Amino acid sequence: MTLKADSVFHTHVGTLPHDQIIGRQQGDWFRTSMGQGLLALKPTLSDYVLEMPRGSQVIYPKDLGNILMLADVFPGATVIEAGLGSGALTAALLRAVGHSGRVVTYEVREDMVAKALANVRALAPDFDRHELRIGDVYQGIVERQVDRVVLDVPEPWQVVSHAAEALHRGGIFLSFLPTVLQVHRLVEALTADSRFQLIETVEVLLRPWNVTSRSVRPVHRMVAHTGFITTARLCAPKAGAQPPPGTENTRQEKEDGPADDR
Repeated sequence: MTLKADSVFHTHVGTLPHDQIIGRQQGDWFRTSMGQGLLALKPTLSDYVLEMPRGSQVIYPKDLGNILMLADVFPGATVIEAGLGSGALTAALLRAVGHSGRVVTYEVREDMVAKALANVRALAPDFDRHELRIGDVYQGIVERQVDRVVLDVPEPWQVVSHAAEALHRGGIFLSFLPTVLQVHRLVEALTADSRFQLIETVEVLLRPWNVTSRSVRPVHRMVAHTGFITTARLCAPKAGAQPPPGTENTRQEKEDGPADDR
């Protein structure tokens, strides 16, 4: 919750005025009107993602952390993202690229933007490092020489050739997908494009444990499968490999200039 002067937190174990919490340090204990002890802490990114208002399914914290590591998102990086969703991944990327980085998000659904950007603003105060493009990433990526392309879209194989044109050599392509059939089609597209190498797919399973003085056991419930993370690196094409469809025309236009279509 957001603390506000003169507001009151209502719960089944009593009430607690916000004024008693405002100005105090994190980790302080408070008593409700019924004598119940409450501990006050600012939410982590993980806490917020699981509870925030959402217009679509969020990427779980266990996957967000691995996406940042597997994509090697670093301070100062320029990251292309698609789509915006509920803003969880965008906020995580903004926090990872730091004050000198940049995140550009492609999103086709304008009806989801307002709620998602409100979530991002709550988690990433340096909001000016974020650029939103209302457009279809399947149709192309405007930016060039970017560090990372991170996708949360249902058909990422349509973006493979565009990502290859946008990334600099050594840049990382990452896609998050819920089903293995989607992963299979994506990996086929990445493999067919000789510019991508080190293609890998992982599934992240996080198993919490309950540890007390008399019992050590796994918790009864866990969030098991949420999605697959596929990564690839943009490299020089293998010797003798056929160029991906359409790239020869692109190279020729770069050398000769745009074709005259009169």
